[in-house]
Amino acid sequence: MTIAQKLPVNQFDHFYKGGNRIGALRHGPGGPMRPEEWIGSVTTRFGATDQGLSRLSNGQLLRDAILASPIDWLGSAHYEAFGSSTELLCKLLDPDQDLPVHYHPNKSFSRAHLGLSHGKTEAWIILEAPEGATVGLGFKRTMALDEVSELVKRRNAPALINSLNNYAVSAGDTVLVPAGVVHSIGKDIFVLELQEPTDLSILLEWEKFAVDGEKDGHLGLGFDLALQALNLEALSDEFLSKLVVRGALSNESQNSVFSEVADPFFRADYLPSSGSASDAGFAVVIVLDGAGTIKFSNQPNMDVVKGDAIVIPHCAGGWDGYGFVGLLCRPPLPTKA
Repeated sequence: MTIAQKLPVNQFDHFYKGGNRIGALRHGPGGPMRPEEWIGSVTTRFGATDQGLSRLSNGQLLRDAILASPIDWLGSAHYEAFGSSTELLCKLLDPDQDLPVHYHPNKSFSRAHLGLSHGKTEAWIILEAPEGATVGLGFKRTMALDEVSELVKRRNAPALINSLNNYAVSAGDTVLVPAGVVHSIGKDIFVLELQEPTDLSILLEWEKFAVDGEKDGHLGLGFDLALQALNLEALSDEFLSKLVVRGALSNESQNSVFSEVADPFFRADYLPSSGSASDAGFAVVIVLDGAGTIKFSNQPNMDVVKGDAIVIPHCAGGWDGYGFVGLLCRPPLPTKA
């Protein structure tokens, strides 16, 4: 069924608390232990068979639909560059507690040690944030590998938490997190996350969470090897200025919400209620507010309301949207392969 369509809710249990704001936005089950929704997902949870995969309105897995008709879904240029991979995973994250200090491997590490073609660079679009909210991003100072290893072995969660830079964030900000960079999201920060299509997380601390980090915190590699994927360097102010974009959702015209550093991994545009447009291509649209219409060049129009998540195939053609505020999430351009 290669048509643009609204996706059913895809929340599931996780090791940290949250999920009620996802339920309120998406009219789904909410929390208390379903803090993530994977949207437009052809990615499974690490070690799982099908958990994490999105289903279409008829119950078919999006993954299977794309494999059956990859050109219709992705377009020939994308298919030639990336194969049948969408190159994209979108998530809603709604933590009711500070997330643990963790990081993700890059592509080269994943290829060498996990047999995968993607790492996990990700980015956060801050939808809601309480006053004084912060995220952790990168080490305050350059760390030694044996120093971090010792903190992990000793389960010294306070020292690991205090080793991170803390940055204040507000609704409308975006934060790009390159693979290898240590990070954490503060409690009650509601996020739309874009990332490479994997589920690869390495935990440095897990003191307050329903997870056995000694067993499940290192992707089955052991910490001695897993820590080699960690960026130990303190991030420069110049580099940080390209990772954090303030007020990216505050403009009244359609615009990219990330800096050019994100371009090889994914793209996202803010869609204002005054009108928006997109060329043909695989995309996921999240409607954040309002009610309006998407007019497709090759398929019937679609009425949308706050909370809808729409998956759009390439064969739907170019489109225009009116009357709603949203986010357009797309894979990288084929020229970035």
